[in-house]
Amino acid sequence: MAKADKLVAESLGPTPVQIAATEDKADERVEETPFEALASICSVLVIGLFILTFLAQNFVIPSGSMEKTLLVGDHLLVDRVTLAPRASWMPLVHYREPKHGDVVVFLKPGEPDLFLVKRLIGVPGDHIHLRNGVVIVNGVAQDEPYAKLGPEDRYVPYKDDFPALPTTEADDPVTAAWSVDLPTHIQGNDLVVPDGMYFMMGDHRHNSLDSRYWGFVPRANIVGRPLFNYWSFETPEDQMDKTGIGERIAWMGHVARHFFTDTRWKRTLHLVK
Repeated sequence: MAKADKLVAESLGPTPVQIAATEDKADERVEETPFEALASICSVLVIGLFILTFLAQNFVIPSGSMEKTLLVGDHLLVDRVTLAPRASWMPLVHYREPKHGDVVVFLKPGEPDLFLVKRLIGVPGDHIHLRNGVVIVNGVAQDEPYAKLGPEDRYVPYKDDFPALPTTEADDPVTAAWSVDLPTHIQGNDLVVPDGMYFMMGDHRHNSLDSRYWGFVPRANIVGRPLFNYWSFETPEDQMDKTGIGERIAWMGHVARHFFTDTRWKRTLHLVK
C-alpha cells in the first residue's frame, strides 16, 4: 500500500512545500543582473543601428524641389537595400539596378555629406534633351504627370531646353566642374549618360537644382529609395536654414503646439511613387 500511496501523491501534484521551492527557483531565474541588463540594451542598440545603417533610414524633406510628389516637412522611410550594391553575405535580399522613374536618395556629387532626393531620368547610355520643358529620352517624349508646370512657372531657356544653352547662360549657378565636363557628353542635341552614371531631376522642374546644374550621379552615391511618408508636418522652406539653438528650440515648441493642426494626416503612410 505504501507504494500505491506514493503513486497517488505524485499524480495529484507537488506538495505545498514543493510549490514554494519551485516558485523561489523561478524568482531566481528571472532576476537580471546589471551586466545582463546592459547587454540587453546594447543588443537592441546594435540591431537598431544595423537597421538604420544597412536596411532603412528616415529622412525629412527640406525643400520644394520634388513637389507635388514630396512636400517640405515630409518624413520618409528609405529602403537602403534594394538599390544597394549586391552583397554576398545577404543572398536572400532582392537587389536591382536603378531604373527610369525611380525616386532616389543619393549623396550629391562633390558634397559627400549632403543627401538629396530626385527622380531618376537617365541611366547609362541614354540620350537626353529637353524641349520646352518636355523630357525626351532616346527620342521618346516622356509622359510625366508628376512634373506638370504650375501657373507660377515661367519658361526658362536653360532649364526647359537643356542642354541647348552653354552653362554661362544658366539662370542659376552651375558648378565649375560641370561647366567643364558637360560639353564632353553632348552628341548633337543630346546629353549622353556615361557608364556608371545617372541623370537626376526634381519633379518641380523650375524649383530644382539638379543634374542640369551639377552633373551626373555616380552609382556608388545612390543610397536608396523612399518607401512611404510616415509623418508630414507643414514646414516653411527656409526652416532648414535656421540652425541656431534658439531657433531650433522655438521650432520644437511650434511643432508641439501645432502637432495635431499642422500634421498632414492624409499623407501619413503615403507611398512614394
